[in-house]
Amino acid sequence: MSPSADPQWPPAASLLGDYPSARVALFGLHTFATSVTPRSARSTPDAIRAALSRYSTWSYEDALDLEEGGGIWDLGNITDADEVSREELHQILARADEAQLRIILGGDNAVTWHALGARANGEYDQVGLITLDAHLDMREGRSNGSPVRQLIEEGLDPHHIVQIGLADFSNSAPYAAAAREAGGTVITRAELRTLSIVQAAQRALEIAGAGGRRIHCDIDVDVVDRAFVPGCPAAAPGGLTPDEVRQFARIVTADPRVDTLDITEIDVDRDENENTVRLAALLVLEAFAGVLRRSA
Repeated sequence: MSPSADPQWPPAASLLGDYPSARVALFGLHTFATSVTPRSARSTPDAIRAALSRYSTWSYEDALDLEEGGGIWDLGNITDADEVSREELHQILARADEAQLRIILGGDNAVTWHALGARANGEYDQVGLITLDAHLDMREGRSNGSPVRQLIEEGLDPHHIVQIGLADFSNSAPYAAAAREAGGTVITRAELRTLSIVQAAQRALEIAGAGGRRIHCDIDVDVVDRAFVPGCPAAAPGGLTPDEVRQFARIVTADPRVDTLDITEIDVDRDENENTVRLAALLVLEAFAGVLRRSA
């Protein structure tokens, strides 16, 4: 029997709705036009929403039904995402300013530059950044490979940037040198063989949020092992497990300093068996569960 057909098994998609007082808000920002790897214009946010129907609202880990959390305010999708103005995006984020967490569904990793830039609204001294990503995103130009460099150039203090999951043979020597020179914190995939994802997340929260800064968190799904995420064009063998990324999402969103989160780098047309969008849907649920931990 399909979960949606069982009144005692409410599907997680039922959490989405017009709930202006919700603690979590969500909207889609499907950027793709400047991607280093050409990809489909097909909406990843809509695919993630549809994938929520595959799951229930019950968390065994927290012994909690997410239905008790008041739902997720779905603000829809931004059209022409690659050309969205800072002002328009800032207004959308401000519309959900009372929410404890705003989730932005990408789209490629250009979303991080758009979202954090609009979130900061020129006040970069009040925000920090955590990325869970196989890549440094320090490329020249404007693409899904450049958001971290762009944000630093606009004024984000690199000493409040923590990048977790950086992979061998997925970055270049010049960009690694640029990241070191900037002064950010890097926790590589190799370090995560002896450092748990829990420890890495806790370290990142303290560095990015030092001094009372609010935190934007970017989960680039290509940090996951390629076997699990066929919809991520740049994912490589040997990445993190889906369970590690799910743990990370719940841990960071339980911290009240994290008020924006993006989930990026999924190409639906490459996503055999919906493996990747189903993981992204679970990350939305993990994030919601994390927010509910704030008042547990």
